[in-house]
Amino acid sequence: MGIIPRPHAKGAGLPMINRGLEVLRETQAEFLRAMSAAIAITLFLDGLQLVVPVYMLQVFDRVMASRSMETLTMLSIIAIAGIIMWAVLDFLRGRIFVVASHVVASRLNGPAFEAAVIDALRGESSSANQAVRDVNDLRTFITGGAVMVPLEIVFTPLFLMVLFLLHPAYGVVAVIASALLFILSIVNELATRRPMMEASDAAVKSFGDIGAAVRHGEVLEAMGMTQAVTRRWQRSQNRFVNLMIRSHDRAKLITAISKAVRMGLQVALVCVGVVIVLNHSASPGSIFAAMMIMARALLPFEQMIEGYRQWVFAYAAFRRLRTLLSRTDSRRHGLELPRPDPRIKVERLVFVPPGGDRAILKGISFQLEPGEVLGVVGPSGSGKSTLARVLVGVWEPTAGGVYLDGHSVYTWNRENFGRYVGYLPQSIALLDGTIRENIARMQDADAQDVIEAARRADVHEIIGRMPFGYETHIGDANFVLSGGQRQRIALARTLFGRPRLVVLDEPNSNLDQAGETALVQAIQAAKEDGATVVIIAHRPSVLATVDKVLVMRDGTIEHFGPREEVVSFGKLNLASPPPRPTPIPVESGGLGRLPGA
Repeated sequence: MGIIPRPHAKGAGLPMINRGLEVLRETQAEFLRAMSAAIAITLFLDGLQLVVPVYMLQVFDRVMASRSMETLTMLSIIAIAGIIMWAVLDFLRGRIFVVASHVVASRLNGPAFEAAVIDALRGESSSANQAVRDVNDLRTFITGGAVMVPLEIVFTPLFLMVLFLLHPAYGVVAVIASALLFILSIVNELATRRPMMEASDAAVKSFGDIGAAVRHGEVLEAMGMTQAVTRRWQRSQNRFVNLMIRSHDRAKLITAISKAVRMGLQVALVCVGVVIVLNHSASPGSIFAAMMIMARALLPFEQMIEGYRQWVFAYAAFRRLRTLLSRTDSRRHGLELPRPDPRIKVERLVFVPPGGDRAILKGISFQLEPGEVLGVVGPSGSGKSTLARVLVGVWEPTAGGVYLDGHSVYTWNRENFGRYVGYLPQSIALLDGTIRENIARMQDADAQDVIEAARRADVHEIIGRMPFGYETHIGDANFVLSGGQRQRIALARTLFGRPRLVVLDEPNSNLDQAGETALVQAIQAAKEDGATVVIIAHRPSVLATVDKVLVMRDGTIEHFGPREEVVSFGKLNLASPPPRPTPIPVESGGLGRLPGA
């Protein structure tokens, strides 16, 4: 089957919105405004950096000749005032970059995290894990010294002009030095850019792999896979390290050459200065002034060579962020809708997973009225969990749609939509925080609402027996819950806020008999409250509570209708599971025989 095109049906006329890229462009504009202010301050800063060279020139040429202490005092006062002003402006420029870094982080952290979640749903977990780290890398880069190097280079002609004013020979030596260092910076770029970019990408993949492995530590340890995965990660890490060493060696070699060139040219400048002073073409103080000015003029070129790696890594982080945000085009809108009537309508629903070419759901259509409970059954791989994800708007339909009270569940504003929907996936995901925070969906909620949800899931007393009750902290390194406790707390989170649509995917997979009883009571309470409930389950104890049954096979509806009708057609067996067969004893010398045979 070929790839099925995206829908041109109800809701398809909404414009494609990429808020992430809009925020990225706005952030770039803010950063450019900050850079403009920094450039203006740098102009005054670089002018003030001439204070000390001019002071040295005047002291050697005037004070030493006239022996005037008054002149020395006045020059020193002016120099100190200039230095204080330079310090104030340098602080203000640094402050501008600190504020700019905060703006970049505060603007991009939210969209990056949201884009990471969307990317994770598409199976791009490695880029998702890197997203927030990239934002932090950009913030660190902006507050570092490397970001100011281009500003300093812009004003290098100012210092060259002053050197030419002191004497053309000084200017010629400085121009030659600048040209040589500029050429070395280009050589550095050509020699190190590719291995640095490859090293950056390899680092992202390496850390993404180890993060995924750690999350599955239980499986690795149980089946003896730890050493094999460790060797695989070490190979990936070795590739990253080798690329870093190669780029580091090249950069260090060019940096050493640039330092040698700079020191050699300073020697040349002194020689030239002595010659022109002996020829009475310049004053002795000009040698000291020229040395200081040329050192300042060449400093940005040397910093550019040393800080080039930071620029490469910052650009790589920006590139990954831009790519991540560009993949989050969405037809979701920001309009908040009122509490809906829980009428669900599924119209010709087709879903092809990202990167796939076969549909998992193939033209599914059905409708549920408020207060109805639907049971979805079918063999493994028939598309039941995929249907659950599409019903709650996690995945975008390839064609057709799912509508709650006449509005697409996918294009619905997610925060607004979440107030009216409860979803319990197969894989129970409780977040790092307290039990109260998890039930309240990490929001500041009234304690009575949290307790009500816990009571509806019949987990209130279980929570009361925990170390700190509702304030018990749960997570990877905190209080460990059993599978049944996790599932019942997740059920309370699902029922929080009295949702209008409840979707439960294998909600009793970890429950004992008491837990199943509580689950059945919670479903019945939600039904009486007028909510529409969809249950994906196999155990008869839960399916016996449903009003309608949808039987799926190979992504299609094999049968749909009232429970009694489906049972009468033999599509659903709600009887107790058959007893286990009597084991066949194995006799020596044969395959065994039935008892009594």
